[in-house]
Amino acid sequence: MFDKFKQINELRKMRSQAMELQKELEKIKESTEKGNMKVVVTGDQKIAYIEIDGEEKRELADLINEAMKKVQKEAAKKMLEMGGGLSGLLGKM
Repeated sequence: MFDKFKQINELRKMRSQAMELQKELEKIKESTEKGNMKVVVTGDQKIAYIEIDGEEKRELADLINEAMKKVQKEAAKKMLEMGGGLSGLLGKM
């Protein structure tokens, strides 16, 4: 029984660390420009800003982020199907 409590506490600790890492990744920003275009991407791999011909393209950035989120969900499903994911990392508690 104490093992279950220990596992729950470990999961809480891991979740807290993951949330902290997420916050830190959001702070990282890289900007790239080419010709009349500029893109800013965050460390958590989201498009923060797109500019074309001096005009911000918020709708395009949102569309790309939405597509990336869908792909990430499908990739996570595939990893779980193949025995990966959190349960695979934790030894199938």
